[in-house]
Amino acid sequence: MTTSESTAEAVDDNLPAPQIIPRGQHPITNNEIDADALMVLRRLRQAGFTVYLVGGGVRDIFLGKAPKDFDISTSARPAQVRKVFRNSRIIGRRFRLVQVFFNGGKIIEVATFRRRSEYEITGDDVVLPANNSFGTPVEDAFRRDLTINALFYEIEGSTVIDFIGGVDDLKNRIVRLIGDPDRRITRDPVRMMRVIRHAARADFEVEAETWQAILRNRDKLLLCPVSRIRDELLKDLRGGACRSWAELAVESGIFYTIFPFYSHILTEHENAAANKSRLSAILNVIDRLIKTAQKLPDGLLISLLLVPWAEAELDMQNTRTQKESYLLSRNIRERLAEMFSNLNIKRAMQDDVARSLATLPLLLKHDNGKDWPKWLQKKSYFKSGMHLFQIIKEVNGGPIADDLPFLAPAIVDQPKKAGRPPGRRGPSHGGRGTAYAINTKGGVFGFRQN
Repeated sequence: MTTSESTAEAVDDNLPAPQIIPRGQHPITNNEIDADALMVLRRLRQAGFTVYLVGGGVRDIFLGKAPKDFDISTSARPAQVRKVFRNSRIIGRRFRLVQVFFNGGKIIEVATFRRRSEYEITGDDVVLPANNSFGTPVEDAFRRDLTINALFYEIEGSTVIDFIGGVDDLKNRIVRLIGDPDRRITRDPVRMMRVIRHAARADFEVEAETWQAILRNRDKLLLCPVSRIRDELLKDLRGGACRSWAELAVESGIFYTIFPFYSHILTEHENAAANKSRLSAILNVIDRLIKTAQKLPDGLLISLLLVPWAEAELDMQNTRTQKESYLLSRNIRERLAEMFSNLNIKRAMQDDVARSLATLPLLLKHDNGKDWPKWLQKKSYFKSGMHLFQIIKEVNGGPIADDLPFLAPAIVDQPKKAGRPPGRRGPSHGGRGTAYAINTKGGVFGFRQN
């Protein structure tokens, strides 16, 4: 027997028996589960495997919300799941999971039960590498981040399985890290961002020990790979609750860890209170647009996030001429290269943001409610600047920025989509990557891929 196996067994002996909540004592029914997800659950069960609906899907249905994703965990190993579903593929480096494909490009993800690494249980307090240890349902529950995301739902008996007290936290509207919060944050500092996100989206309170651990460990977020921080940040800005997220992030200090250039603007500046209110108002309009299925490009989100900074630091709002706009654009571009060096934003994205911010005061100046000057309409930055202008105009008390020009509506609350469903394997194409490789050119949120 290996050391990891003996450690896992010892830990498993100390894990509690679950609380089984029967049908009728919780609000979840099979009718609220996506039909394709329900089919995956049933077929794995028929194949003899233990299988549950897990995580955010259980949480959202419990709260009366429509889940965006229906994730499934099972005792079946990835290769075994693949045998049950020919319309699937195995993906992942950190942890192998199976994507099952359905009509319309819908994806249901199926993961094997996992356990925490033995080093997370007994090792030094350092950021952990990824591990691929399979485990039991109870071990899978305890390796998750939050109690409210560690609930399992079993379709045959319509029962909720709770190993950690997640149901009580849902009822009491509390976000709590599983285990010792300082240790869990040290092992993966991104957990702090997830705590704040879920508290903001659900209007929950962060449990006291979890909150204090965030205050003590917020600077450890800088130890995480940029790619992980950008992915979490993208979720926050696109989640429809970025105003609440920002308020909690500012209060905890996480906001200044990610955006250190905002520390002076929102705390020590002579107009700090007004700057904070300005940022809050902008984020409130972003939330409104996202909730109305409007898709905002990455560069626009960054530009909106930077408006209070540009107004406070660069006196952007008092730019009046084309020459002043050009000088402002160059100044912003130089500042962005330094400010976002730790976030690795592509230079092209920085140029677009600088141009949009520098154009904003010109658009506000020449807005007469009628026609725009012809020289301004001919500028290459007119269309992109118009997006930022209309949103800031609403923030300033103007008309609602609905039906933004040149932007396509977002597809919201839909299951995950695939670029191409798997088919029968054909001949090898050397140098082209796998048959199911997804094009990631351009990165995520305007960042270069690592």
